[in-house]
Amino acid sequence: MKQTFIHRTLASALVAISALTSGCASLAVSNDSLEQNTASSLGLPKSAFTISDRVDNGVKSTYTVKTNSGKQYSCYVTGTFSILGPVVSDAICNGIRKPVKQTTGTSDRSCNALLKAAGKC
Repeated sequence: MKQTFIHRTLASALVAISALTSGCASLAVSNDSLEQNTASSLGLPKSAFTISDRVDNGVKSTYTVKTNSGKQYSCYVTGTFSILGPVVSDAICNGIRKPVKQTTGTSDRSCNALLKAAGKC
């Protein structure tokens, strides 16, 4: 009877700890796991890029990646805790394009119906 109580108490404590920490990406997602998952996603070695502007929001960590060749990516991972430890998703990354300069003297080749209607061509 006493052992059953101890086992139930221990199980309840583990469930409570798991529930309290499950929404903390800042705890679940280490910098090393962020680098490893990003390297795997982009197909680059860790030394070929830098990570900046990390923001943890609930279970999601968003950040910016800049490669040594100058390409930039906006990425995110999700991270939670399970009974086995931290669980981090694969990195999802999208390339960041430089904005295209619009000039009033836009050539016909880059002029479309919307630009014509706006008087930009």
